[in-house]
Amino acid sequence: MGKNSKSEATKGDSLDEIASVISSEFAKYIDSVDFSFGELNLKVKREEIIPVLRFLHDDSRMQFISLIDICGVDYPSRAQRFDVVYHLLSPRQNVRIRLTLSTDEVTPVASATSVFVGADWFEREAYDFYGILFTGHPDLRRILTDYGFDGHPMRKDFPLTGYSEVRYDDEAKRVIYEPVELRQEFRDFDFESPWEGTNYVLPGDEKADQ
Repeated sequence: MGKNSKSEATKGDSLDEIASVISSEFAKYIDSVDFSFGELNLKVKREEIIPVLRFLHDDSRMQFISLIDICGVDYPSRAQRFDVVYHLLSPRQNVRIRLTLSTDEVTPVASATSVFVGADWFEREAYDFYGILFTGHPDLRRILTDYGFDGHPMRKDFPLTGYSEVRYDDEAKRVIYEPVELRQEFRDFDFESPWEGTNYVLPGDEKADQ
């Protein structure tokens, strides 16, 4: 067995042990446990996310002290349309874990900032892009779009053109917001590949087939 194989086997043993401990300690808090791409995946009940995160961070057997990311996923056909996904790393054990919970447009999720200070901007991004609400966050406001932005651009039902357009008005000497005004029919485009040719004769190609 090569060095990499031993390393992967060690990680696998660590994840199996972690999964066993979590399943034992938080059986009522976890909906499902599975493995994919060398990572442990936990489906956590929304109202129990903070106790689980705190255990993973503080317990000497876990030591998931590094928050890699918090992101949102949108499934608009579901009643609980959003997944909130947490990626954690344990530098001591060199393994990663992924936690997922579900929520809707109006039910907030407890902020992870009480466990991971770095959750601040990640949660602001999830709020900005998806409209996911977090209770207990110290400053839940937009972070990447403008403060006057209308809607949440990563939702799958957000229109491709947006709801408004922003431009600098030279006469007013300021940035102004205006309703989106399309100069032509939005779908009136030729999407065919130039390598496949068009269904009509382009100017200058009248003699191409002769």
